[in-house]
Amino acid sequence: MYILGISAFYHDSAAALLDNGHLVAAADEERFSRKKHDSGFPTQAIQFCLDTAGIKAQDLDYVVFYEKPLEKFERILQTQLSTFPKSWRAFSSAMINWLTDKLWVKAHIQGAIDVPADRILFADHHASHVASSFFASPFKEAAFLTVDGVGEWTTALKGHAFADWDGTGKNELKVTGEHRFPHSLGLLYSAFTAFLGFRVNNGEYKVMGMSPYGEPNYVDKIDKIFKVYDDGSFYTNMDYFSYHYSADTTYNSKFTDLFGPARHHTADFFTHNTNPELSPNDPQVKENQYYADIAASIQRVTEETVIKMLHALHKETGSKNLCMAGGVALNSKANGRLLSDTPFENIFIQPAAGDNGGALGAALYAWHVILGKPREWTQEHNYWGAEYSSSQVSAAIKESGYKYEEITDETKLTERVVADFLDKKVIGWFQGRFEWGPRALGARSIMADPRHEDMKDIVNTKIKFREPFRPFAPTLPRKYAADWFQLDSPNNNLMNHMLTVLPFQEEPGKKVPAVNHMGTGRLQTVDREHCPRYHDLMETFGQATGVPILINTSFNLRGEPIVNTPQNAISTFRNSGIDTLVLENFVVTKD
Repeated sequence: MYILGISAFYHDSAAALLDNGHLVAAADEERFSRKKHDSGFPTQAIQFCLDTAGIKAQDLDYVVFYEKPLEKFERILQTQLSTFPKSWRAFSSAMINWLTDKLWVKAHIQGAIDVPADRILFADHHASHVASSFFASPFKEAAFLTVDGVGEWTTALKGHAFADWDGTGKNELKVTGEHRFPHSLGLLYSAFTAFLGFRVNNGEYKVMGMSPYGEPNYVDKIDKIFKVYDDGSFYTNMDYFSYHYSADTTYNSKFTDLFGPARHHTADFFTHNTNPELSPNDPQVKENQYYADIAASIQRVTEETVIKMLHALHKETGSKNLCMAGGVALNSKANGRLLSDTPFENIFIQPAAGDNGGALGAALYAWHVILGKPREWTQEHNYWGAEYSSSQVSAAIKESGYKYEEITDETKLTERVVADFLDKKVIGWFQGRFEWGPRALGARSIMADPRHEDMKDIVNTKIKFREPFRPFAPTLPRKYAADWFQLDSPNNNLMNHMLTVLPFQEEPGKKVPAVNHMGTGRLQTVDREHCPRYHDLMETFGQATGVPILINTSFNLRGEPIVNTPQNAISTFRNSGIDTLVLENFVVTKD
């Protein structure tokens, strides 16, 4: 039985296909359309999923959408009318979007993939989030928490989930509580994202990157607009916000009266912490330090809120297992505290935790809850995207006109790339099926030697063309993690998908300044069975240097999605300072 899950019309549209409950393929539409955070109907991602399974749309048993449009429309309509006339512009825009497009999801699906209406199902937004995590996890039972901006009405959902692994029981997602719009931890963080000069639903990770340069000196100010209580409940003072009546602003003048003028999005960010040679008394340095302190403060509030929610959830469920999803579950700095600061012993977070993961969750919800099928599948890796044959790769290289060499011997290929690392060259790395979701995990990555402090600036300014304060992820074989990082648990599976920030061991951390972000790193650990060539590359580099760690950042330029095809990779190679491009078994150079 084939079930297709779809998410669309907000951000990060995606498709995921199950074959008898096992994931076959999943991808964001942006990888094909080349529109970052593409929100349109995922036509190309759907076709990719069908092609990967070798089926046609007529072979689908069910198509499941990740939320309920009528309930979401009800929330928008009710909210806009209750805030009129302040909402009149947003109301007009919303009515145009919904009455001409977003409300008619079933018609979109039928028109795009030609399936009968009785095969189209709808799952609740946060139920899709829960299912995407719990039914992909290895757990028989687990507490669950989903936190994001907003779904239909819900902004956070908690409860206790149970899975039927042997066909003798039933699958159940038992909800014990929720938070509802407009009170939202995700929208609070997004408001500060906008205040700090970054794009909402795109720049939240930049706030995380900025926060280590500051101190949480303004938690008391945030406490005036957002209250969190010991039982994990929270309250937002809407007098300071505009997201409930505006389509393009998240906070209002009362917010800026409290926090001061917003940071301009084009302003350079530098502080005494980013450059000790700068005087902390320089006016621009002091201004930037204020914004860094604001970032540190909202990050601290977010962490403390999630931790309080989880303590209350553990008290309710008594479970040692936890599953999380929703956009806030991608806050890797908060995730770094989950095992050490909460009673949970085992944690699974959906690697595509945002709306893209809702596509998988919708399909899993239909399979396990609506149809009642027992569990068989566990998500052990995140390489679910498209791959390309040797002939497709070689054709793209020949068309580019670049010099290249084919190296079919794995050992020689690895040694060649390591030699380039030792020459301080930056490598574009392309292999196998691309990763699903926001993290580059060694299938579409840019890599470099982390032992040189200037390598961070080189990759940021000459390769990625992005803000110089932005950190890079360290990646290493899993067996070495405890040698380099202060692990809260040897079973921390969040490391495999770059979902957690952990402190470096002090002395080892000094050896890798390009990935040591104020004493921490958002690490990715690699098991050989899931990514052997990538794993062996780090092993060989470690044998040559004593440091089995590489810089890993996503293979894209600023403002673009991560590359998908060989042609995408060659274009990024051409338009950046990447020195060497490794496309499967082909090594491409510019000279």
